[in-house]
Amino acid sequence: MTTLKAESFVNRESGEAPVQGFLHHAAPAHKDFLVLTHGAGGNCDSALLIALADGLAAVGVNTLRCNLPYRQRKPTGPPSPSDAKLDQEGLRRAVTLMRKEFSGRAFLGGSSYGGRQASMLLADDPKLVDGLFLLSYPLHPPGRAAQLRTAHFPTLQTPTLFVSGTKDSFGSIEELESAIKLIPATTKLMAIEGAAHGLSSKSKKNDWPQRIIAEFVDFFLSK
Repeated sequence: MTTLKAESFVNRESGEAPVQGFLHHAAPAHKDFLVLTHGAGGNCDSALLIALADGLAAVGVNTLRCNLPYRQRKPTGPPSPSDAKLDQEGLRRAVTLMRKEFSGRAFLGGSSYGGRQASMLLADDPKLVDGLFLLSYPLHPPGRAAQLRTAHFPTLQTPTLFVSGTKDSFGSIEELESAIKLIPATTKLMAIEGAAHGLSSKSKKNDWPQRIIAEFVDFFLSK
């Protein structure tokens, strides 16, 4: 379910990666924006993404929460390895479209798979946005700590905020702290106590979205 603050956003221009999602508008005077996407098993209607998009719009960041191209093609199921490049192009296209509407600072991020694709895109195109926002970065497959997904980290030039749970099976806080040292840009890791991958919890009541929004503001907007 979308919120009253969000409006449908669709662009399927011929020859371009498709963009589909929901745009949460900040007050008219605010020009900063964030493109935010989902993980491999979900879509842009996850409760966490909606809460973050609402909260960030409230503090002045226009937020497009969008479905990656693979999710637009099929409503369920994970992406395949061959989807990665088109998904990255979908994120690039979303940023390009948002720049036509908003003239402020640009941010890009996502949860798990979506965040990984955003980070790989920025490793190749460091000037695309001003900041990278990674939720539950999938550092390695569960139980396979040697299969690190960090080959592109040394070429990341974009300030990056990581948010990860202390019970994330895709990478411990200690593993992330070590991996982040490979990135030659300003970084910060926010640990969420008790959260699993996807920042999920058995409790339906937590203040994680509000805390994450406060960290986003402090890291990206307060300087």
